[in-house]
Amino acid sequence: MKKHIPNFITTLNLFSGCIGIIMALQYRIDYAAYFIAIAALFDFFDGLAARLLHVKSEIGKELDSLADVVSFGALPGIIMYQLMAGSTNVPPSPANINIFALVAMIIPVLSAVRLAKFNLDTRQTTSFIGLPVPANALFLGSLPLMKIQADYGDSLSWIHAITGNYYVLAIIATGMSLLLVSEIPLISLKLKNLRFAENKPQFILVAFGVISFALLTFTAIPLIILAYILLSLIFKPQSELQK
Repeated sequence: MKKHIPNFITTLNLFSGCIGIIMALQYRIDYAAYFIAIAALFDFFDGLAARLLHVKSEIGKELDSLADVVSFGALPGIIMYQLMAGSTNVPPSPANINIFALVAMIIPVLSAVRLAKFNLDTRQTTSFIGLPVPANALFLGSLPLMKIQADYGDSLSWIHAITGNYYVLAIIATGMSLLLVSEIPLISLKLKNLRFAENKPQFILVAFGVISFALLTFTAIPLIILAYILLSLIFKPQSELQK
């Protein structure tokens, strides 16, 4: 019975992604963004449950990737499509679907490629190569939340210049998606133990994340993801350097 618990949690990840897609299609991209965060929690806990229960299965590995394609690929892709299609300077399109906003579909496409590579790449056992799809999804999902936050703060008008500009959004979607399939080695957030010396980048990232989120709330999320990439470049995973 216990071997099914992690897979059940994974299905909750998938279910959250499906609900998020429904929200995004109904133009509630703020609610849709919250479901990315909910799916990320389930994605974290399914792995934690598998380790605590000492269970591992091939179907669980495949199910996890399939759920991630929906929750962290298709869902942020649709959110970005809605942001681009609703931006003030999006080029006009004669079709009911804005063909220029379809550049957002690079997100689910390269997310699927990233997940397929991860399942086959034996180098990614203790660290990552390329940006993990949940991190990318959280980055992109924070954009509509930042936009709403900016509506209530005059000092945050610069956020509208980012979240309301088609060309900036297209660059963000493309750039972040290319990071998914890049060869950049990135640290794993799993702690081997509680010693600071052996987990220095992880502790620094957690401290930065807590402080920045307390001060900036949703605006902190992209900064946290960028800090994660920067710390990975500074503290390159030793296992990857030796390969």
